[in-house]
Amino acid sequence: MIYGYARISTKHQSIERQIRNIKSAYPEAYIIQEAYTGTKLDRPNFNKLLCRLTSGDTVVFDSVSRMSRNADDGFKLYEELYSKNIDLIFLKEPQINTTTYKTAKDRAIPLTNTSVDYILEGINKYLMELAREQISLAFEVAQKEVDDLHQRTKEGLITARLNNRTLGHRKNTPLVHKQSIIDKETILRYSRTFGGSLSDVDVIKLCKCSRKTYYKYKKELLEGHRPL
Repeated sequence: MIYGYARISTKHQSIERQIRNIKSAYPEAYIIQEAYTGTKLDRPNFNKLLCRLTSGDTVVFDSVSRMSRNADDGFKLYEELYSKNIDLIFLKEPQINTTTYKTAKDRAIPLTNTSVDYILEGINKYLMELAREQISLAFEVAQKEVDDLHQRTKEGLITARLNNRTLGHRKNTPLVHKQSIIDKETILRYSRTFGGSLSDVDVIKLCKCSRKTYYKYKKELLEGHRPL
């Protein structure tokens, strides 16, 4: 049986791309899908799939990060499934499909029951360790990408708060963006309230903004919120 596993971590992501990629490569795959936040307990469908798998089954992932985003847990699960003769396929990282392990074993040089066997054993171990290293590295890269994304998101929230943008915007403070700065400069320059020569109606036309927005900006200017 061929299964395809697709998951998303947030409501803003689309699972359709993963399903489309899996179905394109394996049209007969039975798709298991779910959304979860990143902890093992939040993957009920995946855990059910693991209990259902039997020797000879295949599981297809769009990428290694869909199987696990933790390098240690991912590699441990990989070895566990491999030992049960479950084929694992990663569309974006084909170099770590379970065929990698199998190829390394197939290339193992048969022992000769002579004094050179210790050399042959060393070569065989090297091939297996090379395969293990490739697989571990793929999981580590997936984990690093997620960690980096979390860090960028955290830094973005901090930057947004510092810049008074929508994310982290403090209550009762004016929202600052490029157009508001331009409109406020226009109001300061032309409105009679601030020493200009135009009425509110004329300045609204000049700004091309709504009356509500215009008087909101005007109020903020009167309260001392000047454009940067």
